Amino acid sequence: MNTISETDRLYRAAQLYYEQGATQAEIAQQLNVSRPSVSRMLAEAREAGIVEITVHRPTANRTDELSQRLKKALQLEAVHIAPGDQSTRMGLGLGSATRQALSTTGLTTGDVMLIASGETTYALAQQRLGNFSGVIVAPTVGGQAEPDPWHQTNEVVRMFTATSGGYPHYLFAPSLPSEALLEALQDDPGFQQIQEDWASAKVALIGVGAPPLSRQSIARTVPRDHPNLAKSIGDVCLAFFDQEGHEVTFPGNERMVRIPGETLRAVPHRIAAAVGTHKAPSILVAAKTGWFTVLVTDEVTARAIDRSL
Repeated sequence: MNTISETDRLYRAAQLYYEQGATQAEIAQQLNVSRPSVSRMLAEAREAGIVEITVHRPTANRTDELSQRLKKALQLEAVHIAPGDQSTRMGLGLGSATRQALSTTGLTTGDVMLIASGETTYALAQQRLGNFSGVIVAPTVGGQAEPDPWHQTNEVVRMFTATSGGYPHYLFAPSLPSEALLEALQDDPGFQQIQEDWASAKVALIGVGAPPLSRQSIARTVPRDHPNLAKSIGDVCLAFFDQEGHEVTFPGNERMVRIPGETLRAVPHRIAAAVGTHKAPSILVAAKTGWFTVLVTDEVTARAIDRSL
């Protein structure tokens, strides 16, 4: 039993340090051990094979030039590129680049940060992306009744604040409410607070969705079989757009609980995290139509975008 317990402790220490970016002091506090003990536990975790460290040859030279080229072509403030293909490990793979992008936004106590739903933001919310104590974190869309956790916007907010700090504001509404529920929401203090958060936000961490008909997972309230959605090349916060960047509408579209496009575009720092070569056209159109100011992606996707220019 002692051996099993010690193995679990080594695993937990390694997970906190290598996956969540916690400091040794923070790990010592969580595990109720001394700081020197944490250093010893991390060394033992490596020796036991719990941690495997791979050293890659630096790729900064080849991605720096690509980053600058995309930044200029897409008229963005910055493009952060993770090495290789990170499509199967979005949280760990994009965590460092996202952390870097967020660190430049100057978020302080009382500021509002918005976070979107989606598989990428859900994976990132599980990583330690910085210290956001005192920052208000709110969702960009409804999604209370969604079966998949990455479409449950309150869960994404909860995970982000549990891992990186911050004060959560929740949105208790589906993404597509009935007319009666939407009318009732207008008088709900919680919903009014979310609308105020949207209007005053300093930072938004969002994703870029692929064409709806190509996706295995999408908010269940979206009628993906509607012919208009066949024209869509992607979406940002459930606002679907075509190849020209024009909004694609469908029955019930006017009732979607989501941050209005003009309100999102007014947020000073809009960071889009997206990977996958199939998303390259979606990312390209979303960038050119002003949905985001900073792109976080991987090298494979960045090169696919570059070829599409």
